[in-house]
Formats: sequence, structure tokens, C-alpha cells
Amino acid sequence: MTPLKVPAPTLTKTAPTLRSADFRHAIVTAEAEGLRTDALTLRLTLRDESELKRDPAVKVEEISFAGGVMRFLGVKVVAGGVAVSSLDRGGA
Repeated sequence: MTPLKVPAPTLTKTAPTLRSADFRHAIVTAEAEGLRTDALTLRLTLRDESELKRDPAVKVEEISFAGGVMRFLGVKVVAGGVAVSSLDRGGA
């Protein structure tokens, strides 16, 4: 009997996971440049959105879910539909 050959595992490179500190820094920088939080949108991968909700570094007052909209530091969060999370500056 010939032993079965198991194929070597394929290494796939996944997008780096961003943490709340990265999002916080991007928002604070945009505000320092004069942009209003209502003009910003935090576009997150589903994974980053999930991790943001569970991040122990996020304070209760920094995240909200009012009116069916998730907000982080007052910035609207839209999850899914992107390969890499980013802060949309509203065309600025």
C-alpha cells in the first residue's frame, strides 16, 4: 500500500487587523485637521468591526449603537464591503 501524500498547507496572507488605537488616531488626526466627525465614516472589515466591539481598550462612552447606527468616537461605522479598514474623510 502506498502512503497518502498530504499536500503542504498553503500560506495565505491575511490583511493586518487594526486595533481601536489605530482608528482613534485616524479620527483624532482628522479632527485636528478641521474635519467634523459627522463628515467622517469609519469603513471596517467585518473582522475589524467585530474586534472593535470586543476590544477591552474601548471605553463604554466611546462606542454607541443608537438608532441602529454604530458610532466610534462619534464617527459612523459601516461594516463590510471593504478588504481593508479605513477612515473615509468625506472627500476631504
